[in-house]
Amino acid sequence: MTDHGNPLLRDWQEHYGLPPFEQIRVEHFAPAFAVLFEQHLAEIDALAENPSVPTFGNTVAAFDAAGAALDRVRLTFENLCSSESPPALQAVEREMAPLLAAHDSKVTMHAGFFARLDAVHRQADALELNEEQRRLLQRLHTDFVRTGATLQGAARECFAAIATQLADLHTRFSQNILADESSFQLPLASDADLAGLPDFLRQAARGAAQERGVEGYVITLSRSLVQPFLTWSTRRDLREAAWRAWTARGETPGRDNRPLAREILALRQEQARLLGYETFADYALSDRMAGSASAVHELLGRVWEPAKASVERERQALVSQAAALGEPTDVEPWDWYYLAEKVRASRFALDDAQVKPYFSLDAMLNAMFDCAQRLFGVQFVEQTGAPLYHPDVRLWEVRRGNERVGLFLGDNFARPNKQGGAWMHVYRRQTRNGGRVEPIVVNNNNFSRVDDGPTLLSFDDVRTLFHEFGHGLHGLLSDVNYGRLSGTNVPRDYVELPSQLMENWATVPEVLTRHARHVTTGEPIPAALVERIRASQTFNQGFETVAYTASALIDMALHLQSDPAGVDIARFETEERAHLGVPPEVGMRHRLPHFGHVFSGAYYAAGYYVYMWAEVLEAEAFDAFEEAGNAFDPVLADKLKRCIYSAGDSREQRAAFRAFRGRDPRVEPMLRKRGLLPQ
Repeated sequence: MTDHGNPLLRDWQEHYGLPPFEQIRVEHFAPAFAVLFEQHLAEIDALAENPSVPTFGNTVAAFDAAGAALDRVRLTFENLCSSESPPALQAVEREMAPLLAAHDSKVTMHAGFFARLDAVHRQADALELNEEQRRLLQRLHTDFVRTGATLQGAARECFAAIATQLADLHTRFSQNILADESSFQLPLASDADLAGLPDFLRQAARGAAQERGVEGYVITLSRSLVQPFLTWSTRRDLREAAWRAWTARGETPGRDNRPLAREILALRQEQARLLGYETFADYALSDRMAGSASAVHELLGRVWEPAKASVERERQALVSQAAALGEPTDVEPWDWYYLAEKVRASRFALDDAQVKPYFSLDAMLNAMFDCAQRLFGVQFVEQTGAPLYHPDVRLWEVRRGNERVGLFLGDNFARPNKQGGAWMHVYRRQTRNGGRVEPIVVNNNNFSRVDDGPTLLSFDDVRTLFHEFGHGLHGLLSDVNYGRLSGTNVPRDYVELPSQLMENWATVPEVLTRHARHVTTGEPIPAALVERIRASQTFNQGFETVAYTASALIDMALHLQSDPAGVDIARFETEERAHLGVPPEVGMRHRLPHFGHVFSGAYYAAGYYVYMWAEVLEAEAFDAFEEAGNAFDPVLADKLKRCIYSAGDSREQRAAFRAFRGRDPRVEPMLRKRGLLPQ
């Protein structure tokens, strides 16, 4: 392939096959994609025109191996658009989103290739295929059908056009949120404005100001800044200002996401109708573990009323706390974190300012690497010298003995050109189809940087770190033959199992005793403090459960609309909250105008419930270790790796879970973990 002087079109031989970040320019992407689209379609044409009888090898496995060059550039592009996206790259993202979607439609609607794939699929029972091969055939055929391969004529053209429109709308929705988050700053200009803020938060606010080239201290809409500010600031007026800005993301004039969300809903509904489904929720759930909206509502219904009852008990405790402090007792949403922290500190003798010195970022990275070694026999060995896309990013080789099994990138700090939240992605997927390919995985977090000392994490931050590392291990430990089945390429309500499961090791006492050491004295965290942290894990769970479940229920209600074109997003949210009885002091974890999980792409659309679905699985799975009395039981750990972390989508998920646990999951361990079982 001629590279035309474009580094994206060359073989990436140096630095482990990482993208040549130091050579890549924004203007390289569009011409590279033009070349790679043509190349990929030529590969599909060749497969379709093969005169031989369609077989698993010359059709199914061959398709899985096709498009490798496009895949590596696309993954690089996606990662940079999320992690380091200046305005020029955002412009290219807007340009490329519909073109990428159009290319995908050309592939999945390729009539000649689908005819061969369908022929293999129809004779599947007569073929001598192993479990993984049968799974690949089934998944690829389903992928094609769900993206319009069986449609004809005008319906086919309409489906492809909608996919292109949606890609543009998803990108605009996401970029509007990023713009709102990066443009807002709440200046703290005086000592009075800083009242109540512990040193670590003051340092983080000063760092945010320096990063934006302003004097003093600022609070931004990075969750790692705004949520601690809501927790610690004694200035109720400033808490209200921060809360209102945080919850109003996506509503700024000129970049209002509400009309975009309505258009997205209407287009999704039309896609579902074209494929024979009554609603988009029916379409989305037909390819997930849940299977139906009724199964989702059954699960969420188990927690909704108990969680609301718990919220009322929690609210009464906050009212009493406010009265004791001589502060207003009409608890508002911007008061909840602040008063809850006071109650938590009193009830469990816990103070975040006391806890955080034991949780430096470096120590917690070592803790999670240690857990991975003890569970799965892999070592993380940091490497320097390879050019990366930002100075924040660190690189580790992942080894098992003398063998390198993958690469791990850690990008842990908030930046103005980086999207909010925390996520895992890959630069390269594990596969053996066409030769052994090691995975390259990246974990992103948005912790607040401290320039003159170690970065200290709250315990919620530690759980987030372990959560994303669970996703990372899902990609790194993947051990399958085919890229389509690799790593996290599993149904959405299963993909959160490895991540949420890994959070449990963050609370294992021996992990904390070994790694949670005071940044100044080096002393290990006291056992009594560990027990208080563990005991506090069910505190405020009514609030957390209601905020999450309200978002999940409203997401589902939206996508169950059979005629969403006329839905007023703001009114729908207000009316649904009233119908559900969402306590106004709690609200939703994600209001609709900034609900990126649902509107920045279709992955979690009609699917925000998946975190709780996976929590049922992970609570049941970790119970196996608790029953064994050893969080690092070697027999269980080996089974966990084989059945869950390494299996990808090579086995149907219920069967994979049963192979590990020996039974189907029960909901009771999750309810117990959240403190929602009847007292």
